Amino acid sequence: MIEVVLNDRLGKKVRVKCNEDDTIGDLKKLVAAQTGTRADKIRIQKWYTVYKDHITLKDYEIHDGLGLELYYN
Repeated sequence: MIEVVLNDRLGKKVRVKCNEDDTIGDLKKLVAAQTGTRADKIRIQKWYTVYKDHITLKDYEIHDGLGLELYYN
């Protein structure tokens, strides 16, 4: 179980607990449940890399405590 921190740079910082074998789509659903935003309106990225929904957190080498950027489409 890992904890990922997502910051939307608008004052909202979300901490989500998930497994390393979860996909980015699963992470989006967990973030949507906490923020009240629809999962299809969320974009997760780090610098200029936009993460795809079907790839796992382990494949992107996302570890415990990593900070990601949260954007709304």
